[in-house]
Amino acid sequence: MSRLTDKQDAYGHAMHDYLHGKGGYEIVEREDGLAASSAGPPAYFAAHRNWDPMERKAIRFARDRVLDIGCGAGRVALYLQEKGHEVLGIDVSPLAVRVCRERGVKRAKVMSITQVSRRLGVFDTIVMFGNNFGLFGTFNRARWLLRRFRGMTTDHGRIIAQSNDPYQTDQPHHLAYQRQNKRRGRMGGQLRIRTRYLTYATPWFDYLLVARDEMRAILDGTGWHVAQFVDSGGSVYVAVIEKDVQE
Repeated sequence: MSRLTDKQDAYGHAMHDYLHGKGGYEIVEREDGLAASSAGPPAYFAAHRNWDPMERKAIRFARDRVLDIGCGAGRVALYLQEKGHEVLGIDVSPLAVRVCRERGVKRAKVMSITQVSRRLGVFDTIVMFGNNFGLFGTFNRARWLLRRFRGMTTDHGRIIAQSNDPYQTDQPHHLAYQRQNKRRGRMGGQLRIRTRYLTYATPWFDYLLVARDEMRAILDGTGWHVAQFVDSGGSVYVAVIEKDVQE
């Protein structure tokens, strides 16, 4: 998904309204008609002390210079700045980037994940919190971007990425959608979604939820591997991903 127009910037408007005391919520709509509210702005603005313990544990693996992909309202960037890290946050939402700057994020840029390249510099850590491993979208695009990430990170570079195992469900509508995906040659957790707020709606985009073994399969051959998983006790988890040792 490329830079959003104002009318498309649903979650940016939700965050901007929330910041300025005008409410704010987020509805996620799936291509099969399923619609549900997300955790929304309260989660995007959460202070570190209110993060899930899994996230508080995982963020300790951040090293030195950090790229925060899908930075939202800047919660990760602000926390890491306070810890002395140099952080660049990127997001496709112009209003999200504005919110980040208003809240004190020093460096934030409107950019999609597919535009990320070595031109941004070289990083020690790439953070993809908020289930943002999903921004890879598809199996093939994930592998392409992971190879690109390898070229823009230091020798000890790592990725800290959150995902959600889509198969840990007994909900008929989710199971039916996974079966439909398989028939179409898609991964079970490859969602086609958009987000909505008031009269704003993003374009439809692919968002990829993966089980742990699927994540390992995506990483295989890209120069990365899972060093460890940080679990939540449920379907959500964070992977600490490190570079393969070159012989």
